[in-house]
Amino acid sequence: MSYLRTFLPWIVFAVIPSAQWKWAALAGLVVAAAVILQQRKAGAAFDALIIELGSALFFAALAVIAFADPHSGVRDYSAALSSGCLAAVTGISLLIGKPFTLGIAKRTTPPEIWPLKPFIRVNVVITTVWTAAFAVTAVVLAVLAHGGHGHSLTTLLVQIAGFVVPMVFTVRYVALVQSRRPDAPSTST
Repeated sequence: MSYLRTFLPWIVFAVIPSAQWKWAALAGLVVAAAVILQQRKAGAAFDALIIELGSALFFAALAVIAFADPHSGVRDYSAALSSGCLAAVTGISLLIGKPFTLGIAKRTTPPEIWPLKPFIRVNVVITTVWTAAFAVTAVVLAVLAHGGHGHSLTTLLVQIAGFVVPMVFTVRYVALVQSRRPDAPSTST
């Protein structure tokens, strides 16, 4: 599933222990850059790499902060900031009329479907759910960090839920839409 590849830098960042946050940020940057390069070589357009590009920028900035001051207070809130960044990137993609899932969906959908309103609407709904999930995750992670629980198993579980919930929604929603119109081509990956 292309969502796994899209969010791989964030997954890598989440699973590296927070005590190693500078290396986690650097690993996220390296993975984001590798995914972008691999996808560009495979012919992916930049509109299909919105999350990847936002990821690279976030991890570059975080790595600079982490290496410049490994004891920065940013460390405690890095998980919340990562989800907040994803909420901002996906939210901006909605605001500018280019939901990030459109680029992903276009990889497996015939070009004649791309301008159709149902195709666009499905991707707006899916991107909205991802944006809401990231925003809620960011708030919960910020509350945990503020309460001194920013580097706990709970934090990791919240981060995982922040990806799994919208991913499950995406799969189920696309299946529901397709079941209502069995003649309709795939609307997302």
